[in-house]
Amino acid sequence: MADDAEKTEEPTPKKIEDARKEGNVPKSQDASGVITLFVAILAFLMLFPFMAKHMILLFKYYFSLVGTHLDKVSMIDIAIVTIKEFLLMVLPLATAVAVAGIIAAFAQFGFLFTTKAIMPDFKKIDPIKGTKNLFSLKKMIEGLKVTLKSFTTLGVGFIFFFHFITELPTVALFGLSDQLTWLKDKMLVIAFVMLFIIFIFAIIDIIIVRKQYFDGLKMSKQEIKDEMKNMEGDPLIKSKIRQIQMQASRKRMMAEVPNADVVITNPTHYAVAIKYDAEIAHAPIVVAKGMDNIALQIKKIARENNVHIVQNPPLARSLYSEVEVEKAIPETLFAAVAEVLAYVYKMNKK
Repeated sequence: MADDAEKTEEPTPKKIEDARKEGNVPKSQDASGVITLFVAILAFLMLFPFMAKHMILLFKYYFSLVGTHLDKVSMIDIAIVTIKEFLLMVLPLATAVAVAGIIAAFAQFGFLFTTKAIMPDFKKIDPIKGTKNLFSLKKMIEGLKVTLKSFTTLGVGFIFFFHFITELPTVALFGLSDQLTWLKDKMLVIAFVMLFIIFIFAIIDIIIVRKQYFDGLKMSKQEIKDEMKNMEGDPLIKSKIRQIQMQASRKRMMAEVPNADVVITNPTHYAVAIKYDAEIAHAPIVVAKGMDNIALQIKKIARENNVHIVQNPPLARSLYSEVEVEKAIPETLFAAVAEVLAYVYKMNKK
């Protein structure tokens, strides 16, 4: 009983699918952050000339206002121009980052649409349970992970940033365009260094998240037994199982047609393939049979493999209704089948 209660078994596909329907999927925030940051950097590189152009236009606009009397109307114009130029610079980059976030989620667990994750659950706002979760071991580990990642990433970034600050007296002598280029280059260096550090943490986080996810879905032996019972009781599952079994049986049956000695037909509605090997069985065996479309398939395979097709409607109907596949024919049909086989052997000069 103790073994049944312990969750030692790997989750079944149904358990994983049920969790997925509820919005419970393995998602690494660090992996999403890496992809989002990478796309943001690429978008920044591609959009930098466009952004720099509008930034220069905005500065030129501000410089043109030097000495101009500022009243209420002027302040409104300045605000409108500033907001317009700012949106033109930021919106393309923001859109790229938003798309990157969607791609990052899709790359981790595919397309998923469910409303269960956003349904109100009053159990989640239980103050007692919330306090326990707040001071749990899991939360403490998560806090340490975030602290370690933040200090490591920001610390390395600050070292590079502090080094770049020493260049500012020289950069101050540059023109505005050169200053923007310098700023872009230094931002890229810092971004790629931080991206590399986050990438390392992301790989570790993916491994940890997936392990925790599948460990959390582990099942006891009794749960697996109960799930199998429920699945077997589901009419849809039963129908699917029967369909798969029939397809597998039909595939095996069709594979035996090339080995048959003869195919006896109705000639259009029935087809029964017969094989006789005295060393294996005391009587001929029905290796395949079928009606209508299946009968047509049997005859087609027989023709492709030079298996004789003999028309004998009464015998074909009798064999189809009285003998199952892989079973020997009954004594009542010995004479009729022997006559057909004798004809086939004569044709094959056996």
